[in-house]
Amino acid sequence: MPHKTFISASALAASLATTGIATAQDCAAPIKVGMLHSLSGSMAISETTLKDVMLMLIAQQNAAGDLLDCEIEAVVADPVSDLTLCPTGRCLPK
Repeated sequence: MPHKTFISASALAASLATTGIATAQDCAAPIKVGMLHSLSGSMAISETTLKDVMLMLIAQQNAAGDLLDCEIEAVVADPVSDLTLCPTGRCLPK
């Protein structure tokens, strides 16, 4: 088996095993997906589009039947193009 095929098969097996474990959870709360994109500052011109695409994909997945029978919720953080804020937690939503 070629090396790349082995790695791909291993990744698939690991994801299936993880999915099997995750389906046993109670979905009283949505699955939160963190998005760290600068929506202001010098990087906003390129990263605003990335945020919009992620929100669209999350909405499509929720409309198609959620993920593991749980709704997906986006948690958007804006580091204002200054990544020195994030290690301190100041870029995270309140």
